[in-house]
Amino acid sequence: MTRFVWILLMLVCPFGLKAQISFDKYFEARTLRIDFTLAGNDEQTELFLEQMKRQGEWAGSHTHLVDEENYGNFRYQLRDPQSGEVLFSRGFCSLFQEWQTTPEAATLSRSYYHVALMPFPKKKVKFVVEMRTWEGVFKELLNLEVKPNDYFIVDEKGAGYPVIPVMENGPHAEKVDLVFLAEGYQADEMDKFQQDIKRLTDYLFAMKPYDKHKQDFNLYAVLVPSAESGTDVPGKGVYKNTAFNSNFYTFDEARYLTSKDLKAIHDAASGAVYDQLYVLVNSDTYGGGGFYNYLNLTTVDNERSPQVFVHEFGHGFAGLADEYYSSSVAYDEFYNRKVEPWEPNITTLVDFDRKWKSMIEADIPQPTPRVARYDGVVGLFEGGGYAEKGIYSPVMDCRMKTNEAPGFCPVCSRAIEKAIQSYSE
Repeated sequence: MTRFVWILLMLVCPFGLKAQISFDKYFEARTLRIDFTLAGNDEQTELFLEQMKRQGEWAGSHTHLVDEENYGNFRYQLRDPQSGEVLFSRGFCSLFQEWQTTPEAATLSRSYYHVALMPFPKKKVKFVVEMRTWEGVFKELLNLEVKPNDYFIVDEKGAGYPVIPVMENGPHAEKVDLVFLAEGYQADEMDKFQQDIKRLTDYLFAMKPYDKHKQDFNLYAVLVPSAESGTDVPGKGVYKNTAFNSNFYTFDEARYLTSKDLKAIHDAASGAVYDQLYVLVNSDTYGGGGFYNYLNLTTVDNERSPQVFVHEFGHGFAGLADEYYSSSVAYDEFYNRKVEPWEPNITTLVDFDRKWKSMIEADIPQPTPRVARYDGVVGLFEGGGYAEKGIYSPVMDCRMKTNEAPGFCPVCSRAIEKAIQSYSE
């Protein structure tokens, strides 16, 4: 081999770089949806397959197919059945996994519905679902062969709810496609729903780092009418007939707003092209919920709804952890202190080098005292992830800790920008 040819090969195919998966080789630009149920109790997790569906255009990137961050308490993958190569992967969190930490999980079993979205394969693939154990390693729950010509893959029209463009900045494969669904809005309240979207997203895009990335988003509204306005508030005896059966008092926490009806939510959104779903709940009660690549919810008419809207999207979109440690929804044993949390904005110091250690200035003590001198400084502050001791967060206050914080800290901002890039580049 001549020296010239060798140099040319080095330039075209540099060693040490992982080859990118070719989208066109393995996938068509449609969406494969696989629904399953996670069920069990505090000691057992089982997975039950529900259905497979062909949906519309694939919303995600055609270049970032394999999740490099490896976030989430669960993950699903498409693998080549011959080589075992991972062709697509995505991490996610689950309301089921949170429920497993509650006292109720020690006395009975429950099930929670899930929806996994991926590009539609051209050839036979393996669909694998894994859960992250207490020790921080992944355990396989499902290994399913998927054939693209399987006639049990449902191919039907969507629900047909109107999909209204709110903001369009470019092709779906190059943008974050954020779709809002109306919950607890009656048919004559859809103008209000669209006004609520504008008010909340105006707040989002005025905040760093989103202010620099507004052009990287497409926004859409799905007009889903409910029979009644509002949402269920069981602790106060309030029950409303709504499209997605949302409710406060999740796990008996008054402000915790969730919905278990993932099937209805994704069915309603099936006429849209989406990376992330956000359910806006027509209520003035304070609260919300956000779960990584699972679901985002918030009410719209509380005075702090904009702050909650942004906080919950931090969970659902960027995989950010809660940084508070003194709250009615705190769990001291939620994290194993012997394992480094996967979330980018908390650490147990087991593997702090891969977190934000390099962002701390040399003259900042580690751990960093929570005193006024270090307000606004990136450091190593004990307290976070629902625990006062043994878990550390990057700053004294951040939007992932309180509503009073002016915005996101540099560590959370970096994670948000990585999430945006994974969809838009």
